[in-house]
Amino acid sequence: MKESITKADTLKIIINKCEVHFPEIFLRASERMKMLFGLDLMEVDRTNHCYRLLIKLGLIYDEIKHSEGNLPKTNILILILNVIFMKGNCATEDKAWEVLNVTGIYSGMNHCIFGEPRKLITEDLVKEKYLEYWQVFNTDPAGFEFLLILRAHAETTKIKVLEFLAKVNGTDPSFFTSQYEDALQDEEERA
Repeated sequence: MKESITKADTLKIIINKCEVHFPEIFLRASERMKMLFGLDLMEVDRTNHCYRLLIKLGLIYDEIKHSEGNLPKTNILILILNVIFMKGNCATEDKAWEVLNVTGIYSGMNHCIFGEPRKLITEDLVKEKYLEYWQVFNTDPAGFEFLLILRAHAETTKIKVLEFLAKVNGTDPSFFTSQYEDALQDEEERA
């Protein structure tokens, strides 16, 4: 959402007797949003304790909308981009769902933010030209893959995706040797 939130707004949600724990609750919630969804909670007004959610990878926050609502869906895209990049720029649908299931996002199960995630991923993100989704030939049962396409490549970089993943895992991007080399080569080509 494009609206800032204030500490006072947040405290309304927290029970009065938990108010003393607000800084710790707020810090942990902020860290989890950063790790799971690539969202950075940044203080924009220190006097009034006003905060805004920012996308870490540079994706255009406002344009990814699910047909069932207006909440931005970049967090699910960030998770899929990480899977695609770590799997050599192409990931099976099964591998993507394996990662999404860990975060509580399941195919065919309505999600409070994403609605029906399979439709969001295989139709909406494909239609918005962030992903390519295609059937793998000669697979029984039929298998599908995700590929990164131009729009996602134009809005973020492999190094940003890798830095995000490294931060989530508490390591340095160079720890992922082959992906790090690929990201550096991508940076050189962009220059």
